[in-house]
Amino acid sequence: MLSVLISVLVGVGVGLGLGLTDTLGYGWSTFCGVLAFGAAQFVSGRIVKKRVEATMASVQAVMADGQKKMQAKIARWQVRPPGSVQAAQAELARDQKVFVKEALARTEELRRFIPWVPMMARQIATAQFQLYWMTKDFKKVDELMPKALFLDPTMTAMKMARMFMLDKPMDEIGKIYGKAVRRLRYNQNVLLAAAYSWMLVKRNDVDGGFKALNRALEKSDNETLKANRDHLANNRVAHFSNSAIGEQWYMLMLEEPKVRQQRQRMQWR
Repeated sequence: MLSVLISVLVGVGVGLGLGLTDTLGYGWSTFCGVLAFGAAQFVSGRIVKKRVEATMASVQAVMADGQKKMQAKIARWQVRPPGSVQAAQAELARDQKVFVKEALARTEELRRFIPWVPMMARQIATAQFQLYWMTKDFKKVDELMPKALFLDPTMTAMKMARMFMLDKPMDEIGKIYGKAVRRLRYNQNVLLAAAYSWMLVKRNDVDGGFKALNRALEKSDNETLKANRDHLANNRVAHFSNSAIGEQWYMLMLEEPKVRQQRQRMQWR
């Protein structure tokens, strides 16, 4: 890492310079060298951190602006519904691809910090994984999955969802799930438990889904998890639904939201 190397060179230079010129004794020269190393590390770290944060802020600004424009368009459609729901969804998908592409270009600017910041390459992969996921570019998602960091429930749920799409064994998905939920606090497991139990049910393991929800409810009081557990307990598998979780659930791309096309009433004069 360049910042550490530069700081070491500064520290050694200061220490040797003071010692060899007899400005200070050996002990004080060493002490000043250590101080110089710390100061150089602090200054370089602050500079790099500010530049990284500025670049990340520009990525977030692009995303926020794009989403704001999409929400404005949806609001207009609520006043004057589009003729075709499918055409409207396709238009929103095209709009999303435009601003996600711009956001991806901004993340590429972070590569210049790889020599300076540990784990920067993995942080870039994590950001790009989420962006490519939004546009359903699963070829890129699969390329980035081994490099990305899966530290929060949403990212882990996305990884599990992709493994399910690729028809990976439930044992493998279960290991990812079990490791993730162990470190979560109360009610942080909702999305993961909802997704994992849904996958088990889809793989015809209703009993496994019921048991997973029972365990999940030891660390949650979420109503959707409770309702689904009760549906499975009473053999109402068809009523199992994660729709109440909303956007978080549909973001996993395991199900399409059910959209009712609004019918326009004829007005006779």
